[in-house]
Amino acid sequence: MRIKDTLKDFCYRQLFPRAGLALVKLISRTYRYRLVDTHHEQEALDTHGSVVYASWHQRFFPGITFFATRKPIAIMISQSRDGEMIARVVDILGWRSVRGSSTRGGVHALKELRSLTRRGYRVGHIVDGPQGPFGVVKPGLITIAQFSGAPILPVIASAERRWTFNSWDRFMVPKPFSRIFIRFTPPIHVPRRLDPDAFEALRQDVEKQIKELIIQTDNWWRSPDMIRRYFP
Repeated sequence: MRIKDTLKDFCYRQLFPRAGLALVKLISRTYRYRLVDTHHEQEALDTHGSVVYASWHQRFFPGITFFATRKPIAIMISQSRDGEMIARVVDILGWRSVRGSSTRGGVHALKELRSLTRRGYRVGHIVDGPQGPFGVVKPGLITIAQFSGAPILPVIASAERRWTFNSWDRFMVPKPFSRIFIRFTPPIHVPRRLDPDAFEALRQDVEKQIKELIIQTDNWWRSPDMIRRYFP
């Protein structure tokens, strides 16, 4: 029994994360990225020293290796067994995994994120993960921004050609050699103190902005002028 448990632990902590990441890197090397509106990112970093990158779970695949270029970067990951495998991937990428969630270890994780942002770390956050519902910004995004003092910076990833999986969020993986937009949107500043009504209003506003920007960016693939502009 102990051998079986050791083998499972090895698979979760070493084999699966490294094999999965190797495949992601292999596919990602074929992508043609175009970064759009990077001045929003730079302005936020110049003003606040850090940002909270916000992305849908559905669109996260092309950002896995891309955001490794945005180090130092930290991401909050649950203390579950599945979270352990994700944390290993994060560590291999050179990111900083901060373990905690709304149900377990959340306060400690938020304090650690605040300390890290003060040292120049950026924060990556999947706003509707890990199990949805799809397209709903969970309160954790606003709370992280409040604790850290860093503005929210929605990041939109849109691929020209992609596979769509039959998952809760219709997870998307860009096909090899696909062209991809990575779009930085204007930062959203979050006050340190918000009453419940203001908190919910801000959460809904962030959700609406991300949805509208995703639709707008996806529509660029139907515009020959936009394609010629960014992929001459």
